[in-house]
Amino acid sequence: MGLLNLFRRRPYERTAYELYGAVVAQARSPAYYAALGVPDSVLGRFDMVGLFAVLLVRRLTSDADPRGRELSQAVFDAMFADMDHNLREMGVGDLVVGKRIKRLAEAFNGRAHAYDAAIEDPSDLPLLAALSRNVWRSEEIAPGAPALAAHVRAQAAHLASQPLADMLAGVARFLPAAETHPDAAP
Repeated sequence: MGLLNLFRRRPYERTAYELYGAVVAQARSPAYYAALGVPDSVLGRFDMVGLFAVLLVRRLTSDADPRGRELSQAVFDAMFADMDHNLREMGVGDLVVGKRIKRLAEAFNGRAHAYDAAIEDPSDLPLLAALSRNVWRSEEIAPGAPALAAHVRAQAAHLASQPLADMLAGVARFLPAAETHPDAAP
């Protein structure tokens, strides 16, 4: 029986990868990089994937249904399994991958706490500061931060309006990048 567990799928594994795919597709929208000046680099992309993953995880964990939390954990696991794979594809050695994944997970958790508290705060300053610090690596408010902050708030509300049943079916709908900042390229 123990050997069979190695080949058994974890609950929500396929669904989590579908949801994570929606996160990655959203994070790759050219409008964030071209119109808002998000750095188009490995770190910039990690930060955008992390930002939208935080919004999705926030939505899932806020649901009264315990399946939301379980699915949230599965999305987190899918995200870091993908990052592990990507690091290996980039040529990072096996002995180093685990350490890098641990640092990335710690960075993600720190950002998740910062973004969650900032979204809850009715003032825009905490969210502007968190986005500037994490996305643009700046202690000053970045020029693209106000538009991204408005977009983050709109995304959080949009995700909150979606039923858990859709997400359990692997569907999370994000607003297009240009929808909350009209000057952004489609």
